[in-house]
Amino acid sequence: MSSHNYTLFLFLIIILCGHVHARDLISDGVHNASSSSTDTLLRLPTSSSWFGFNSAESAACKQSYGFLPCTTTVLGNLFLIIVYGFLMYTAATYLSNGSELLLEILGPGIVGGLFLPILGALPDAMLILVSGLSGSIETAQSQVSVGMGLLAGSTVLLLTIIWGTCVIVGKCDLEGSIAIDTRDTRGFHLTGSGVSTDIWTSYAARIMVISVLPFLIVQLPQILHSTWGRHLVVLIALIVSICLLIAYCLYQIFQPWIQRRKLSYVKHKHVILGLLRHLKQRALGRLLKDNGEPDVEIIEKLFDTIDENQDGELSHGELKALVVGIQFEEVDLDHDDAVTKIMEDFDVSRNNRVDKTEFVGGTCRWLQKARGSRVPSGDGGAHTIKFLSDFHQETKREHDLLDVGGQSDEVAEGVENAGWTTLKAVLFLVVGAIIAAAFADPLVDAVHNFSNATNIPAFFISFIALPLATNSSEAVSAIIFASRDKRQTASLTFSELYGSVTMNNVLCLSVFLALVYARGLTWDFSSEVLVILIVCIVMGVFASFRTTFPLWTSILAILLYPFSLALVYVLDYVFGWS
Repeated sequence: MSSHNYTLFLFLIIILCGHVHARDLISDGVHNASSSSTDTLLRLPTSSSWFGFNSAESAACKQSYGFLPCTTTVLGNLFLIIVYGFLMYTAATYLSNGSELLLEILGPGIVGGLFLPILGALPDAMLILVSGLSGSIETAQSQVSVGMGLLAGSTVLLLTIIWGTCVIVGKCDLEGSIAIDTRDTRGFHLTGSGVSTDIWTSYAARIMVISVLPFLIVQLPQILHSTWGRHLVVLIALIVSICLLIAYCLYQIFQPWIQRRKLSYVKHKHVILGLLRHLKQRALGRLLKDNGEPDVEIIEKLFDTIDENQDGELSHGELKALVVGIQFEEVDLDHDDAVTKIMEDFDVSRNNRVDKTEFVGGTCRWLQKARGSRVPSGDGGAHTIKFLSDFHQETKREHDLLDVGGQSDEVAEGVENAGWTTLKAVLFLVVGAIIAAAFADPLVDAVHNFSNATNIPAFFISFIALPLATNSSEAVSAIIFASRDKRQTASLTFSELYGSVTMNNVLCLSVFLALVYARGLTWDFSSEVLVILIVCIVMGVFASFRTTFPLWTSILAILLYPFSLALVYVLDYVFGWS
């Protein structure tokens, strides 16, 4: 049975159960033998008989929308959490599928940078929103902990268990600071096996660290032990959070352009390296004088040998003949691109030809750029080889960090039947949004009722259970993608994880702060905020300054999850922070 059929089947069960329970609620309060028997059959065993404490069985529960089922028993609410959680998982899956289809059609930019991150965080944002809208201020204050639990739980789950699992399933042999694609011969070697990413992934981790700023702002009154201006501080944190959300979306929109510019610059350095090495060979290894200055006489002689028709200028064809024999290492760069880059730097007069003066000046500039601040000494030929070797290592490292294999093999060359694909994407998005909106409130009610029936704080239930519903499809996709054992897929996987947490920290927190401010709720989540800060800062700073993650890092990441739960429990119930 497909997931669509499962969803329809659940809809029917919920509606039928709702009508049966609603009919049971319309009672005169007198239970005869028949009704008592029916009630025994319909209801699961009472929580008091199973767990040893009293539950409010006599209190009528509130049905969502007047027909969805509700219950006051432990097992009944557990069942509802599973059912509604599955529906929220379905909503998240539909939104994810629709987003991917839309990305195939329209590509990155507005879609990839703005709509996809927002749609990915929509189920979480919807649950947070309804957790603080229900009933009176007192009810909202008690239920809003469900939203905070989801916010903290999603962040911690993604950065600990999912992050660590992606390292384990995506591990390859590490050589130096690079993971060798699809080669996994060292097994579970704690230091010799792992994953490596590009520099863009480190940038994503740094952005994630910056995104925790609103948490720090809203926590200032608690840090300073002040009760003055707490409502104002919430508003300031909300404004900062919205500004960060806008800035993050703009960065995502323009990031592909930034990536192309930086990669183009590295390719330009490959052309410099390739041409200088070629000229060095033709000059028998000597391009510099003994004092380290460019040998203009040697460079002029090189020009004369390259100028085939001896007209005193190098044409596009003569430059192309020069670069045909050059091997541009580790970069996909054809000879026409190389000639274009040489012409751009050498042709000062912009007449599409390079004369001797321009050739000498351009070569000297490139030698200076490759040499940088290094002060040569000794033989010019030997030193030419040394600083070109250093320049090669530097360029290779930059290329490895910026680019991990060129265009993703996951991107389709073209989309067949674009009209139908667009319609399908829109349907996925609309259905996913409707399901998320419809079942967010019942799920929050079920969690709250389960908390009341078991005396387990709602925060812990939502911290553990709700992220499994709203982030499962994303987590499974990340793990499957990481398991392909490539640097490129590893970089994309971890960038997506950091991006999801960033969106939690700005979009979902904005919704949460707006609720607190609009309804006048009390912000009292010191331990929860501390957990978010610890996990985000530790994992973010760790990933900001390195691109290689050996297998031992996965163990530390996974251990952060039980540490987070234990920390909240100790701070709240031992030290009484909340």
